[in-house]
Amino acid sequence: MGQITQPVGSFPGLQLVTGSLHDALRNASQPVARILDRALGDRELGLEEGVALAQVDGADLTALVKTADELRRRAVGEVITYVVNRNINFTNICVVGCSFCGFSRGPRAADAYFLSLEEVTAKAIEAHQRGATEVCIQGGLPKDLDGYFYRDILRAIKRVLPEMHIHAFSPMEIAYGVEKTGLPLREYLAMLKAEGLGSIPGTAAEILDDQVRDLLSPNKLKAAQWVEIVTAAHELGLPTTCTMMYGHVENRAQWLRHILLLRNIQKQTGGFTEFVPLGFVHDKTRLFHEGQARPGATRREHLIVHAVSRLLLHGWIKNLQVSWVKMGFEGSLACLQAGANDFSGTLMEESISKMAGADFGEYVAPQEFRAMIRHIGRIPAERTTTYKIRQLFPAEDSGDSITPRLRIAGAPVHAPYTGTSY
Repeated sequence: MGQITQPVGSFPGLQLVTGSLHDALRNASQPVARILDRALGDRELGLEEGVALAQVDGADLTALVKTADELRRRAVGEVITYVVNRNINFTNICVVGCSFCGFSRGPRAADAYFLSLEEVTAKAIEAHQRGATEVCIQGGLPKDLDGYFYRDILRAIKRVLPEMHIHAFSPMEIAYGVEKTGLPLREYLAMLKAEGLGSIPGTAAEILDDQVRDLLSPNKLKAAQWVEIVTAAHELGLPTTCTMMYGHVENRAQWLRHILLLRNIQKQTGGFTEFVPLGFVHDKTRLFHEGQARPGATRREHLIVHAVSRLLLHGWIKNLQVSWVKMGFEGSLACLQAGANDFSGTLMEESISKMAGADFGEYVAPQEFRAMIRHIGRIPAERTTTYKIRQLFPAEDSGDSITPRLRIAGAPVHAPYTGTSY
């Protein structure tokens, strides 16, 4: 991948792209260089250009990564952010049956669980005591769930922690609550907002293409319903994130159309705070073991997805987050030099990826985030859920240390694309 440095300090698998953007563009093929020049000129790229970039390798991949990193610099500067938060997955009981999920259980499974309101609140209090400013709350969809349970979670937490930001309930959960209560969508969202919902995670998106969704989870909400819910949330003043799960059955054109759809929504509402590409974790999923999906993305694909996302969303969604739970720390650090600018959160626990077979831990201390960010020459900052800077840290601080537990998921950078064809 162009000029590569030697392995980097505590991260023997992390290799950094060296050289200037000018040199990278000069060494790229003419068709790719023309597309990248358009992006650097703040020209909006379309599907055809995205497809061309999604296939790059070698010098063209180097140029793509350098271009994405330059657009990141223009959008957000040299700061890499993180949030101190806790994920609370309140139940793993679910009737939906997504083939890519290793988290869900039937109600009689030995390891099925459902946290009470008191248990959820206790976890939120513990998070607050450890410095968290956000709790992210999601769970499975039990058959007998009370549609007002989500409201009751909000009430219980806000009663004891009125300042805690609650980032909760995916569009699928919102749809389920609407179904269970019989309330109109906007009335249901307004109720949750009034009870303390601060923002909504834009998960349950996977790939916003019903052909793909029918393969992954025919019982899940359709793409148009996902769009309707996040659009309604934005119009009611509830910001959301947006996500994409890649590395399973989708082809390049499908994941590119997904990103372009998110861009169009953002043009209309401005309600997305960040885009989060989520690599498929295959190990304990039915989708993979039945031979329907490939075993997640390669390292090259991780870089391409993050870099192309930066180019396609430039000027519309400025925050691009890596998922250290999905990719590991070396993979995340590589993508933070390929267009991404946010390291996600401390989490404290995260059951969904772990139960699907992810290798990486449940907690990263803030000082570890800061040390890793400095390791690639960037400036760490703690943020709020909505990207207000709480504290900007010095560019150098020997007091923050890195735990030697870091590795990357996926194959080498030059591994060939093994997905489906166009």
